[in-house]
Amino acid sequence: MRRRIAASPLWPLPALDEPVSGQPRSRALRLLVARHEKVAEGVVQLRLEGRDLPRWEPGAHLDLVLPSGLVRQYSLCGDPEDTSSYTVATRLVAGSEGGRGGSREVHEQLREGMEVEVRGPRNRFPLAPAPSYVFVAGGIGITPVLAMVRSLQQGVEWRLLYGGRTRASMPFLEEIEKLDGSRVTVVAQDEDGLPDLDALFTGVPEGTAVYCCGPEGLMDAVAARLPDGAALHLERFSPHTSTEGNSAFEVELRRSGRTVAVPAGSTVLAAVRAELPDTLYSCEQGFCGTCQQRVLDGEIDHRDELLTDAERDDSMLICVSRALGERIVLDM
Repeated sequence: MRRRIAASPLWPLPALDEPVSGQPRSRALRLLVARHEKVAEGVVQLRLEGRDLPRWEPGAHLDLVLPSGLVRQYSLCGDPEDTSSYTVATRLVAGSEGGRGGSREVHEQLREGMEVEVRGPRNRFPLAPAPSYVFVAGGIGITPVLAMVRSLQQGVEWRLLYGGRTRASMPFLEEIEKLDGSRVTVVAQDEDGLPDLDALFTGVPEGTAVYCCGPEGLMDAVAARLPDGAALHLERFSPHTSTEGNSAFEVELRRSGRTVAVPAGSTVLAAVRAELPDTLYSCEQGFCGTCQQRVLDGEIDHRDELLTDAERDDSMLICVSRALGERIVLDM
């Protein structure tokens, strides 16, 4: 085996001098912030202009590289046929995001006339063919859903439930209320209470595609009431992870000749950065792919929202994913 390794110029990447792990995933674009405007209470919309921009389909998102270097993901909500600009919207999330303040940067530091770096578009929430659709959006979760509703052809059966804390906090409400009133239900919690999901799903035909984007509680409620024969598609604001049931394990960093312990309540990224502080990362949520690392040995508990099935065979996002066993070996 050693003779075969030495003789083979195509032996896998762990034998190479420079690893490919931990590198940004896609080509970046520099776009102009042409418009930065408030579209609801606590929500700003960005129009980012460029030339001959890659096309996108409803459900797609952009990676937005903020002035601090943070990367945040925002659903595209403009016109997919417009190759001169992208439109995204973001809600100001006070006191969250692990104190890293991505939404605050968008609201308070980005200005019209500035240039920003974006990556993508990528689509992990595509609109699949179906005989009928039910859309459920909570708050800023309307952004991918709005593009989907706009794209549906005449004759396609669909219904939409759009909820929020107050009408003033719900972006694009005016446009939503101009749609077919027999298909749209708007629920402002301060006026109407919680949405009636049982009523929404009454009479839904078999094969219906249900698309939901919003807070975790809303998505859990939709999943619990999903009718038999319907297909559920979710877009999460954050990875669906829990420390409950996590186990501690070891990570061998093969190139560095080190082994680190990952406690049940911590992450591979945190353990690795204690030894290798220059390790690249950004979102810490399993969305951007900056921290992707090649796995040489061990079973992976994938908890990201990004990697393809092929990529999952031999790599992981170390900010959220874990080992299924007691040990895993990385190309680091």
